[in-house]
Amino acid sequence: MLLLAPAKNIEIAKAAIQAGADAVYIGASAFGARQAAGNSIEDIASLVQYAKPFGVQVMVTLNTLLKEDEISEAVRLAWQVYEAGADAILIQDLRLLKEKLPPIRLHASTQCDNRSAEQVLRLQRLGFKLAVLARELTIDEIRAIRAATLRAAEEDGTEPIELEVFVHGALCVSYSGRCYMSEVLMNRSANRGECAQMCRMAYDLLDKDGNEIKDDRGKPVHQRYVLSLEDMDRSAYLKELLDAGVSIIKIEGRLKSADYVTNIVAYYRQKLDRVLGRQTEVSYSFTPNPEKTFHRGGIDYFLHGRTRPMANWTTPKSTGEFIGRYIGRAGGRLRVELEKGITLHAGDGIGYGNEGFSVNKVESGLITPNRLPDSLLPGTMLYRNYDKVFTDNLHAERRVAIDIELKETEEGFELRIGDKKGHFVYPHEAARDVEKTFSTQRAQLAKLGDTIYKARVICLPEKAYFIPISVLNAWRREVMGLNTASPC
Repeated sequence: MLLLAPAKNIEIAKAAIQAGADAVYIGASAFGARQAAGNSIEDIASLVQYAKPFGVQVMVTLNTLLKEDEISEAVRLAWQVYEAGADAILIQDLRLLKEKLPPIRLHASTQCDNRSAEQVLRLQRLGFKLAVLARELTIDEIRAIRAATLRAAEEDGTEPIELEVFVHGALCVSYSGRCYMSEVLMNRSANRGECAQMCRMAYDLLDKDGNEIKDDRGKPVHQRYVLSLEDMDRSAYLKELLDAGVSIIKIEGRLKSADYVTNIVAYYRQKLDRVLGRQTEVSYSFTPNPEKTFHRGGIDYFLHGRTRPMANWTTPKSTGEFIGRYIGRAGGRLRVELEKGITLHAGDGIGYGNEGFSVNKVESGLITPNRLPDSLLPGTMLYRNYDKVFTDNLHAERRVAIDIELKETEEGFELRIGDKKGHFVYPHEAARDVEKTFSTQRAQLAKLGDTIYKARVICLPEKAYFIPISVLNAWRREVMGLNTASPC
């Protein structure tokens, strides 16, 4: 199972890779389902080169519906993406299949309305290598689709299509690829990458006679965010998705910041590694926590049926983490009963409902806000939607584990680092202190400098030979000079 991360641009893609992503998806200069997240072919080519040493795949989105006069341009762009070295393109408009596309993996966007076995089987037989399933499917429906594709592949003598599912991020109030609200009301088509996000706006809820409908407390539903769903969080069900036959888990967010992507990728990297029983070589200066960056709550959506309400009528904004309750004012300051373990800092952002304030100072349990909120009532629940200290310390650094081997040859020694090696003529002189020699040689060979590599296993000759440190270091540097393109 691979972890797929979103990237608005090349810098955010690099942040995703450093945080532990197995693959990133990014928009090209046109025809992506996020109009504000386009990137040049030059940037995509540069990203491919950056990703290769880490073994990370680059997938490019060309997943809007196309007008007739755009087909040829979309095909040309697909060829450019292929020539830039991308691993796959994500498409929605099946008319592209009639064109001469490059020999690149085709992934069917969730905008294709992939919510039935029949649709996914159709895509499999059309030659797609992967289908991004609709977010609305239950785990049983995912299992059934996997079983159907495996049976069909065996009958047809072909490879089964891979399945990708969203596990985190924003949710559309409608079926994937089937929301036309923005197009009808604003003349901005979501399937053209122009969604106006009508589901994040406030509405009055009226009955057929124009009367305001009341909520369960008897209050009229007036200017409430009745269509704004909470965000998805399926981090507790990764093993279940793996067992159901899912190949790739996907984080939503091609308009999100580098801070968000770093935090969420790190969060899922650690959880997925535990499921897979492995360890990705990433070091973090923080403890990943989805509540610390853009966060509207966390629901598993329809994965196990409708288990609870999914919309947040109060706000479409990031709610963040619950920190406590407002008690009252003390002059120009606010008294808050904080949850255990919560510490506030100057620069934090605090929200309640659809309003909020910034923290200027915290002293003696009292908060000095940047402005005194008039609408804040005693007992109001407060949430921190911006944690300055956490954000300031967001950093991830990734390494590629490689094996190193020094072995004896007839004329001297061979040093292999990853898949590169060097041969060196040097006399075989037995070392006097065997233990110290082996220890020194391991320490020197492990010094891979300011590179992306980290020594995993270091193998030495059975006999201990005297090799000056300066000579061994020179050999290592020479081989590493050959090893900058790809790891083992």
